[in-house]
Amino acid sequence: MPPTPSKDLVQLGCDPIDAEALVRHVRADSDGAIVTFDGCVRDNSHGRRTLYLDYEAYESMATKKLEEVAAEIRTKFAVDRVAIAHRLGRLEIGETSVFIAVSAPHRASAFDACRSAIDMLKRSVPIWKKEYFADGAVWAEGELPPPSPDAAAASAVTFATRITKPAS
Repeated sequence: MPPTPSKDLVQLGCDPIDAEALVRHVRADSDGAIVTFDGCVRDNSHGRRTLYLDYEAYESMATKKLEEVAAEIRTKFAVDRVAIAHRLGRLEIGETSVFIAVSAPHRASAFDACRSAIDMLKRSVPIWKKEYFADGAVWAEGELPPPSPDAAAASAVTFATRITKPAS
């Protein structure tokens, strides 16, 4: 019998994330694996020292999109439960900004589902991050996926051609 949406847990708010509670929520006797992702605030970004972050969201839509991510994960992967929490407001270095827990009968689907969940969240949920530095602040763009092997090879060839081509 497929899992029901009521098994999922989605949280969005300013309170610190209780990772242990999310793990407890997804744990079931029928599961053999729980995989988690703990996205935390780091002290640097693109070579600059980060002081803190500030997250904002279109809250009603973000909550709906988080629920859609959880539902899609259960549809695509053989998992039992999904819990996703995202913080809003000011977060200090080391604090958890996003936490995902996925339970499944087997580890492979739990790992795949957890990775897919954070990738989907980053692409589709209207949550924005502002990074603060000693010399100012910027709204951060989402992390871009690495280039495909073909694109990386083409870029390397172009770069090598520019370096080795003699000036006219």
